[in-house]
Amino acid sequence: MPPAHDVQATGGRVEALISELGTLTDPATRAKAEELVRALVELYGAGLERVVEIVTEAGDAEVFRRLVGDHLVSGLLVLHDLHPLSTAERVREALDTVRPLLGLHEGGVELLDVDESGVVRLRLRGSCHGCSSSQATVTDAIERAVAAAAPEVSRVDVEGVVDDRAPLLQIQHRPPGSCPVPEAVS
Repeated sequence: MPPAHDVQATGGRVEALISELGTLTDPATRAKAEELVRALVELYGAGLERVVEIVTEAGDAEVFRRLVGDHLVSGLLVLHDLHPLSTAERVREALDTVRPLLGLHEGGVELLDVDESGVVRLRLRGSCHGCSSSQATVTDAIERAVAAAAPEVSRVDVEGVVDDRAPLLQIQHRPPGSCPVPEAVS
């Protein structure tokens, strides 16, 4: 089995490098570098599109299922807008993978919306709604599953998440007047 590639980390690195290109002072060098990146992405996207067409024309549903199910290939299909499932469909599948965990807490999760900016809105149901472990459940299980299935998602908002952290103790100046602590304790 080939080594697993971290699509999220690689995408983040690519974005950082593109940002660095934007800081180049020589406009001709910056334009050439950006053109190079654009040409490579277009070439690989066209090649991947052709692979999808060939597999589809051959009618090999099993190969297509395996391509779509592969984490790396699935991420590339999303990047090039070739994934056969919509963002909402992939988010629903991701939520199905965490439902057994939520079921242990007699809870569930419902997809409310995926907006055009990539924000996913969810609602916790059952015992998970409002329980102290909701924050950990959402951040650890749900958000990871959604990010893996739909890397284009920019944010996950969840109704019913309670922040169970104690409020910070606010240290303030002593009010004017005499000291409230007795000078000597008998």
